Amino acid sequence: MGRVLAIILAGGGGQRLYPLTMMRSKPSVPFGGKYRIIDFTLSNCVNTGIRRIYILTQYRSGSLNQHVFEGWNISGSRLGEFVYNVPAQQKTGTDWYRGTADALRQNLDLIEEKNVEYVLILSGDHIYKMNYQQLVDYHVKKKADLSVCAVRVPKEQAAGALGVLEIDANSRLLGFEEKPLNPKTIPGSPEYALGSMGVYIFTVGVLQKALQEPGDDFGKNIIPQMIQGNRAVFVYDFEKWNKIEDFIVQYKDGKRFSVLAKRTRDSSYWRDVGTIDSYYEANMDLIGVDPSFNLYGIKWPLRTYERNSPPSKFVLGGNATESIVSKGCIISAGTVIRSVLSPNVIVERGSVIEDTVIFEDVVIEPHAHIKKAIIDKHVHIESGASLGFDKEKHKQQGCTISETGIVVVPKQHVIKALK
Repeated sequence: MGRVLAIILAGGGGQRLYPLTMMRSKPSVPFGGKYRIIDFTLSNCVNTGIRRIYILTQYRSGSLNQHVFEGWNISGSRLGEFVYNVPAQQKTGTDWYRGTADALRQNLDLIEEKNVEYVLILSGDHIYKMNYQQLVDYHVKKKADLSVCAVRVPKEQAAGALGVLEIDANSRLLGFEEKPLNPKTIPGSPEYALGSMGVYIFTVGVLQKALQEPGDDFGKNIIPQMIQGNRAVFVYDFEKWNKIEDFIVQYKDGKRFSVLAKRTRDSSYWRDVGTIDSYYEANMDLIGVDPSFNLYGIKWPLRTYERNSPPSKFVLGGNATESIVSKGCIISAGTVIRSVLSPNVIVERGSVIEDTVIFEDVVIEPHAHIKKAIIDKHVHIESGASLGFDKEKHKQQGCTISETGIVVVPKQHVIKALK
C-alpha cells in the first residue's frame, strides 16, 4: 500500500457528545473498555497495510496526542512509515480549519512531499472494520477520480446527521446532499437512505486540483462541484464490497477451536457515534454471546495503548454477567450486568451496575445502584448513591441526560446519595 497516503480528520469539537468531549476531542473518547474511538480507524489502516498516516487535529487535542504517541508509535521512519499528529497551524492565513476540505487545503504540502498516487481521507470518529485495499482496488477498476464510501441507513437516522448520496445503476454518483432534513431514499427501499461514511479516496492530482476551487467542505462544496464538472465520481457500497474474514476463538466441551466469524456482521457494521445515544448503543453492541460487533477476532486485531494494570479480580462473591471487564478492575461482592468496564474500576459490596458504560479509575462505594449511565474517568460514586432513577435530581447533581434518558456523569465528578 505504498501508493496510498492516509489522512485522518480528527479535529472536530464533538459538541453532541458533550460532556464526554468537555476535555477531549471526539476521536479520543474511550470506547469498548480499553480503546479510544480513533483506534478503529487506525487499526483498519494498519491491518490493511497502510502505514503512512497523518492525523489532523484541532480542538482539545491533548488527550489524543498523548494516546497516539503512547499507543501508536509503531512506525519505521527509515522505511517511510509513520503515524504523525499534525495540529492546525493556520498555514494559509489566520483561520483555523473551516471544514473538512479546508483542513486538507491547509495541509497540501504534506501530500506534495510524499510520492503517492492516492489519498485516502478518513474520519477518526466512527466504529467499523474496513479493508481499505478493497476500496483502492475498486477505485482503480472504476478509473475513478474520487470514490465515496456509503452505507445503507434508516432515513430517520440519516436526516440531519449524514451526507446522503444519489447514484445510478453503475454506482456513479449523481447527487450529494449534506445532512438533509428530508433525505432521498434508495430506489426500491423507501425506508433507507445511502449515507456517506466520511471515507473518500482521491487520485492525488484530482484532489490537488479540486482543492483549488472555492469551498471549505467536501460534502457541501467539493463533491457537488466535481459532480457538476462531470468528474468520475463513484460510490463504494460498504455492505456489498467490504469483506472482512476473521476467526473467533471459542470453547466447547472444554476444547478450544476457531470459527470463521459471520462475515455479514463485522463487514457491514458501521456506526457514527456522534451523539450520546448512538455512542451508548454502540457500546451495548459489543456485549453478549453473539455481539453485533466483535472485538475478539484473530486476523483483524484492534490495537490501542494499554496501561500496566494487574488482572481483574472478582472477590467475596462479586460477579459480572454479559459484560466486558477490562484489566485492573475489582468487583468485590458487587454485581455487574450488561455493562462495559474500562481499566481500574472498583465496585464494592452490595453495589449493582446495570446497562452502564464506565471509564477508567472510577470508584463505586458500597450499596450504590446504577442503571443506563455513562460514567467518565475519575468519578467517585459514594455509598448508597443511585443513578438512572431520578433524572431531575441527576441534573441538579451536574449530570447530563440524553434524549433517551442515558445519565452521563462528567469527568472527576462526585455523586452523593440522593435525599
